[in-house]
Amino acid sequence: MAKKPTTPAQKSSRIAENKKAAFNYFFEERHEAGMVLEGWEVKALREGKVQLTDGYVVIREGEMFVIGCQINPLKSASSHVNPDAVRTKKLLLKKDEIKRLTVKVEQKGYTLVPINLHWANGRVKCEIALAKGKAEHDKRDVIKDREGKREVERVMKSRNR
Repeated sequence: MAKKPTTPAQKSSRIAENKKAAFNYFFEERHEAGMVLEGWEVKALREGKVQLTDGYVVIREGEMFVIGCQINPLKSASSHVNPDAVRTKKLLLKKDEIKRLTVKVEQKGYTLVPINLHWANGRVKCEIALAKGKAEHDKRDVIKDREGKREVERVMKSRNR
């Protein structure tokens, strides 16, 4: 029996990830939200032309928006479309979730950051996190732990030879 050809969405459901956010913030809660995108943006996402590192989420008039998420247009974009790479994109969540997140964001030190973009049932979803900023010493601890793990792996690898 022949295998079905795999589509880009089946190969990897992850489109982009914001690793910088995990370094700069402690994540309290995670939510999955839909995104309102234009056709050229979806095509660019399939090609992986996206950057999330400078993105953040704002709440205006009961609606959520991602600002700073850069989707670079393909060179083969249509001539009648004016692509804007840093366009503000609307996020789709239920009203009660938005209200609950609004209350929490108004507390001191909390913010909403996009963690990753991924495919879910043929649609682009943005995973956002309610996050609290890390202090400088917390970031140093993360770096120290990472370097310690690397050193242990290096010693174990040389020992196994």
